[in-house]
Parts: sequence; structure tokens; C-alpha cells
Amino acid sequence: MTAAKQPDETPEQFTPSLRDRLRPLELLGLAAVFAAFTGLVTFFVLQEWKVDWFDRWPLWPIVAGVSFIVSLVVLAMLALVGYQPPPAPGDKGVLGEKDEHLGDGH
Repeated sequence: MTAAKQPDETPEQFTPSLRDRLRPLELLGLAAVFAAFTGLVTFFVLQEWKVDWFDRWPLWPIVAGVSFIVSLVVLAMLALVGYQPPPAPGDKGVLGEKDEHLGDGH
């Protein structure tokens, strides 16, 4: 058995940019705006129907909460569609060794 060779160079530490770090807050903010919009629309529509305040109170926060959750899930799925994984290693293996066993068909 031969000892594994150590890689010649150390891998670079990945540091996300400010835009990458603020992306979750952007999605939460956008979902909150959608929730506020649907909550206000529900509130004012029920006012047009002359629904009493006591009957109107539990409905619009529920609609806003459901729309927040749904919009957050939809935005997260759309964000995952645009995700690009990091590039695969070149001719070196994961540990920095050359994958010689791949060339002989085994």
C-alpha cells in the first residue's frame, strides 16, 4: 500500500459576497411585501362588504400569513432554479490525487 500524497496547494477558502449573504433577507422582505399586500386587500374587501370588525379581525391576518408562507416557498424554489453549483475539479481528484483508476474502465 502506498501512502496518499498530500496536495501541493491548499484549497482557497470560499467567502460569499455581500449580495450572496443578503439574499435570504431579500427573499424574506419580498415575501413580507406580498403578505402585507394580500392582507390589506383582504381587509379592505371585507370592509366593502360591511363585515363587522369582530368578524373581520381573524380573517385578514390568516390570509396574510398563508400568503407569506406560500410566497416564501415559491421564491425559494425560484431561487434554487438559478443556482449554479461550483465547478467540478479538473483532472485532479477530490483529495488532490489523480484519478488513475477511472481510465482503465473499472
